[in-house]
Amino acid sequence: MTPDPRVKALGDLTTRHLFDIVVDLNPRLDIGAGPLGRRILFGSAGGSFHGPRLHGQVLPGGGDWALFRPDGAMTLDVRLTLRTHDDALVHMTYSGRWVVPPDLRAGLADPSKRHHIDPARYYFRTNPLFETGAEQYAWLNDIVCVGSGYLIDGGIAYKIAQVE
Repeated sequence: MTPDPRVKALGDLTTRHLFDIVVDLNPRLDIGAGPLGRRILFGSAGGSFHGPRLHGQVLPGGGDWALFRPDGAMTLDVRLTLRTHDDALVHMTYSGRWVVPPDLRAGLADPSKRHHIDPARYYFRTNPLFETGAEQYAWLNDIVCVGSGYLIDGGIAYKIAQVE
């Protein structure tokens, strides 16, 4: 089969570092097994973010309404509020996938071991979007990002990159 002649060569997608974010988590709330899988709320207790164009705090009150599928993969549904160093508020949302090989699941379930497991051994990717009314950060309203996540002591962290 030949490619559709309407397909154009646009070049490769490129990214640039937007920020690193650390989200401290409250104890999880197990909502239970429903028709789509086990729903667990990982509530945000706060945190911080820092990058070349913006930095500040993650406010408490957001979280990840995660869905653990029967095959062991997790689907993310995250909403966070960021407060920049100059007091602007930014709404951050993302979905994503966390796919863990079966041999790592017991270690990742253990709070004393989970943040010691090499994140290169699992797939943890997100697609952050932003919304703000702050003029100095209005550019965030029009970008798409990708993130790579990993577990840390007391929470979770991501490296976020803007797709250019």
